[in-house]
Amino acid sequence: MNKKTSKLIKILLSLFALNLFSLYLYFSHSHSHSQHRNQNQDRLPFTETHFQLHPPHHFSKAWPIIPSYLPWSQNPNVGYRSCEAFFGNGFSTHLDLLPAARSGGWFRCYYSETLGSSICEGGKVKMDNQKIKMSRGGEKLEGVMGRADEEELPTFENGAFQVEGDVKSGFKGRRRKREGEKLMSDEFIDKYVPQADILKHTMRELLGSIRIVDAKEFDDCDQWVEEPTLLVTRYEYANLFHTMTDWYNAYISSRVTGLPNRPHVVFVDGHCTTQLEETWDALFSSFRYAKNFSGPVCFRHAIFSPLGYENVLFKGLRGDVDCHGATAHDLWQNPDDKKTARLSEFGEMIRAAFGLQVNRHRTEKPGSGHNVLFVRREDYLAHPRHGGKVESRLSNEQEVFDSLQSWASNYLDCKINLVNGLFAHMAMKEQVRAIQDASVIIGAHGAGLTHIVSATAKTVILEIVSGQFRRPHFEYISKWKGLEYHAIYLDGSYAKPTDVIDKLSHIIRNLGC
Repeated sequence: MNKKTSKLIKILLSLFALNLFSLYLYFSHSHSHSQHRNQNQDRLPFTETHFQLHPPHHFSKAWPIIPSYLPWSQNPNVGYRSCEAFFGNGFSTHLDLLPAARSGGWFRCYYSETLGSSICEGGKVKMDNQKIKMSRGGEKLEGVMGRADEEELPTFENGAFQVEGDVKSGFKGRRRKREGEKLMSDEFIDKYVPQADILKHTMRELLGSIRIVDAKEFDDCDQWVEEPTLLVTRYEYANLFHTMTDWYNAYISSRVTGLPNRPHVVFVDGHCTTQLEETWDALFSSFRYAKNFSGPVCFRHAIFSPLGYENVLFKGLRGDVDCHGATAHDLWQNPDDKKTARLSEFGEMIRAAFGLQVNRHRTEKPGSGHNVLFVRREDYLAHPRHGGKVESRLSNEQEVFDSLQSWASNYLDCKINLVNGLFAHMAMKEQVRAIQDASVIIGAHGAGLTHIVSATAKTVILEIVSGQFRRPHFEYISKWKGLEYHAIYLDGSYAKPTDVIDKLSHIIRNLGC
């Protein structure tokens, strides 16, 4: 009896020590995260961003604690074309365009040579929406059917954006700024916000419209926004893949500029509402359309997010981003320029923003058996210029689904739950939940598969690729997340159900089922 008691005490002491060690690691990580945010905030030349002057429902949301988070250091030694640089932690060239003056404005940019784009931020920035030509934005889709894309994209007059500057004195020997002078020269914009292949580069046009003005020009602000605010221009706003690039750029802009909380968002475009706004609302503190303000609005702290075409999710489709997914823990222990945990970090951010479970140690899927999620392509009305019909990439999708349903119901080795992923008719939170709970995600090439950004570490991806759409989007995303990826390549758009079942059976057996 004494030996049993002694052994039990030793076990309890061991468990107690293990818990203490786990708590130490957790609080060390949280302290490091908090210290990094405070250090970044110390770079700001004013403290007004801490003031919360709006009603409580306008307060900024805190950043969630996520297992894959690694500090965004802005380390100048981040290697050119390294995975850290490709995935957003390489905006290391700091460019002060308007140094802070006493109680005045300021402006600076961070340039990434790897991505060829800049994140800019400024203090005491005014937006005069009367000098931005575009539709109002935020309307219901049914009310703007047929509206041209050109009407929804902004065109900026000079002075559409202004920043308060000390126009009476220079800085460290620099030439004195004049009232109404452009903040950025054309040469500066060409170098740090290059046109590349983007025909209408709205961010270049926006930055080119910024003028330096005296403090008296800020007397006519209808509203002061005290909290940090992201200014975002979207293009293909109704497409999940392209909107994911906007979400990712907005996220990295927030991290690179060291925001202490999740920012508010202002859409500097005139697009109508879509279901994807549910995720904007979850990820950030609030969102609003630029034209929905009643008059000139002034921001204590404005951040200008790059276009969605200017990040790794889009640029990486050329195939020159040789990065593999790894855990944040492994990279913390053994940094590797060829590995990344940033996409997993962002996927966890999406799940946490919706209040879904984010657990470092969870490797098994919830419930009994394995969920096989079939992501479907459905007809639905996406935007004012859309006819409501989606292009078929799998001509016999229903036949394949029915065959899989029969196979799953007769599978004897374990329970298989075939989930009908009708995403066009599901709330965004439920779409993300279905992705999180899936052991296997299967579907024809289409934007809905972009959700695999939020898949958990052990999820297996099976893409059905038609002969007309052999694009690498989801193979690369799987690689960058470290997910197991399989593909069935079709000559046309018809898939033999038996081929799909055979491939899926092999995957299920490898899962130990």
